[in-house]
Parts: sequence; C-alpha cells; structure tokens
Amino acid sequence: MSMNRRDFFRVGLQNAAKLAGQAAADRLGLSDRNLIRPPYAVAEAAFLEACTRCDACIEACSYDVLFKLPEEAGAKRAATPVMDLLVSGCHLCGDWPCVTVCEPRALQLPASQGKQPPEPPKLARAAIDTGACLPYAGPECGACADACPVPGALNWVDGVKPVIDEDICTGCALCREFCITDPKAIEITEIQVSLPADA
Repeated sequence: MSMNRRDFFRVGLQNAAKLAGQAAADRLGLSDRNLIRPPYAVAEAAFLEACTRCDACIEACSYDVLFKLPEEAGAKRAATPVMDLLVSGCHLCGDWPCVTVCEPRALQLPASQGKQPPEPPKLARAAIDTGACLPYAGPECGACADACPVPGALNWVDGVKPVIDEDICTGCALCREFCITDPKAIEITEIQVSLPADA
C-alpha cells in the first residue's frame, strides 16, 4: 500500500520522537530506575495506575521537556511521561498546562488555598560542580544569574560564585540549561522513587 505525503511525514515525526525519547532515556540512566515525572505527579504506584499514556501532558508542554519512556523501560512504565531536564529546564509555567490537561489525574495540582498559586513542586536535585563552574576558578560568568525562577534558590557568594539553596530549589534545571560550560557545571539528579517489583 502506498503512503501519501502527509502519512509519510507523520510516521517520520513519530520515529523521530521515539528516537529522541530513547536517547533521553539513555542519558537519564533509567535502567537505574530513576525518574523525573512531570510536575505534581502523584505517588509512583498511583501514577502508573492512573496514567493512560494519552500524551496530553507531552503535547501541552510548549518547551518540549516531556517525553515518553521507551518499551525498554518495562511494561508498566513504557509510554508514560517523564522529564528530560538534562537538556531543557522546566519553566514552572504559572498555569501548569501539563497538569491541567491530565484528565485521569495522574498529575494533580494541590488543593487550592484561596487564590494563592500552588507552590512549585520538587522535581529533582540540582547541585553545582565547583570544579567546572567558571566563577570558582576565577573568571566571572553569571550565565545562570537570571535563569532561576524561584526566589532565593540561587544565591551568590561574594556576589560572584553561585550557590544553590536545596531547601528552596525545585530542581527545574533552568540554571543548567543556561550554563555555558561543557560539560555543564550544574548537576541534576533524579529523586529516587519506589516502583512495583514488576515495573
């Protein structure tokens, strides 16, 4: 059966997305069973039960931070969404589009407290590699200075050397995205989760 032009490009995009997802999964070391779920994900066991793999959250993310886990992640986790914070940071969008489109409520905003917006969730752990960070070696940099969207999470020793306050930092990884060193001077590590034995 011949394939028309539209179907050809649709299949090409699907294959590209699959390859990108696999590459991201390899970078994140998902064989070690570490995940960064989208914002406000419920507990992992409940998430796996609720998520319908509809891709609505992935499509709602205008920054392309979310991707589907490949089949190699295991039957229970394959095609569920995770974040690739090693390439792009989460912008902590004020209206949380990835969360609000989740009809099965695998992603849930916390109960509203009046008209106050919800506190940003803890996504991951960010840490500065002082051996790679330029200001720790002498030259000034400041590439990450305006990247942090969370007040007080990124501070400056002597007005020059960046320091992350782990109690405040959400692990959104925007500071890593803006970092100009190669390799990046900001390390992002996944928050350990407990998964079902057959995941």
